[in-house]
Amino acid sequence: MNLGMIGLGKMGANMAERLRRHGHTVVGMDPAKPEAEAHDLDELIPLLEAPSQPRVAWSMVPSGPITDQTIQGLGERLSPGDLVIDGGNSNYLDSIRHGEELLAKGIHFVDCGTSGGVWGLDNGYALMVGGTTEAVAIAQPLFDALAPPKGFAHTGPVGAGHYVKMVHNGIEYGLMQAYAEGYAILDASPLGIDVPAAIGSWQEGSVVRSWLLDLLIKALEETPDLDGIASVAADSGEGRWTVTEAVANGVSAPVISAALFARFVSQHREDDKAMKVVSALRHQFGGHAIELNTPAGEQH
Repeated sequence: MNLGMIGLGKMGANMAERLRRHGHTVVGMDPAKPEAEAHDLDELIPLLEAPSQPRVAWSMVPSGPITDQTIQGLGERLSPGDLVIDGGNSNYLDSIRHGEELLAKGIHFVDCGTSGGVWGLDNGYALMVGGTTEAVAIAQPLFDALAPPKGFAHTGPVGAGHYVKMVHNGIEYGLMQAYAEGYAILDASPLGIDVPAAIGSWQEGSVVRSWLLDLLIKALEETPDLDGIASVAADSGEGRWTVTEAVANGVSAPVISAALFARFVSQHREDDKAMKVVSALRHQFGGHAIELNTPAGEQH
């Protein structure tokens, strides 16, 4: 297929490359990337023409106003029967609105929750998709190329993809917090425990083994004792939205809520070993920036 990938950051660029490896033609658009084939929508749209297929534009830009502007701009330039995919971390209510706005113009819309971080190029991406059966069928060859076996799900109507990704990220908060607190307890023990060795023993056979655990061990190998990493963990919109949805629907979610609130606390308190772990893990799986402790007199 021929498609346009809007946003060539850590995720978008790797997704474009994986699609190319599977034989698809990808036109990259990013105003900040000189190497991109297009730098605005006016340059992009003419490059999406392809025989016997609708024009397809995939947005991988930050949620909120930038996504709003991108989808509005696509709606003004595309034609009935064309397809817009939002693969960013948009709020599901925004996705429902985007779907309605494009539907009024006869343009298909799919919201695609995407997980895989900086590792997705080689390992594939978990894709949680919302949209009509017709719209999803148009993009199915793209989903097949991006997702590993069992990594794709058509989860429901427009909005369902980003709703599932929201909850996915809320669960991620809780898992990371549990590993972080476990590390901090072991580190504080008066027994002089070899913490990396202890945690490493959980990689095989243990009921708590996981990819996140593997990434924690990798982080400790790269930064022993997490020296120099500030104990600050940022919180993204999805964690807050998950807790809000739990409250709105009367669902008890103490683990996810506590993990979110722990990140709030970390932004106002220093020397929290657990938050160093969370920060290191976010860097490992998503390439998220980590704050470093800066000795007095130095600047970065």
